[in-house]
Amino acid sequence: MAQNVIIELEDDLDGGSADETLTFALDGREYEIDLSDTNAQMLREALRPYAAAGHKATAGTGVRRKRTTGTTSSSSETARIRAWATEHGHPVSDRGRIHQHIRDAYYAATSRP
Repeated sequence: MAQNVIIELEDDLDGGSADETLTFALDGREYEIDLSDTNAQMLREALRPYAAAGHKATAGTGVRRKRTTGTTSSSSETARIRAWATEHGHPVSDRGRIHQHIRDAYYAATSRP
């Protein structure tokens, strides 16, 4: 027995006939929406300025990231922290990020914020 299955997309915005399924992400969630060519174009035009101002996400960035302030330090301060950590027996590499617990210990020992 042969079957012929026809799938018709319905525009999720206005209930008419849809031509394509679009995917997009916002606030860490991915969405799919079936839209007509006209509504798909309207969505693309609405998002174009935001896409142009943003940057393309890389793999594994599905999790929302919050920007932090006050945790950056100058390269001279980083050098001082590395030197202090080495003198006080804390394992620290010559390059890369210094773990927060080492930074906290340095600031506590030197009475710096």
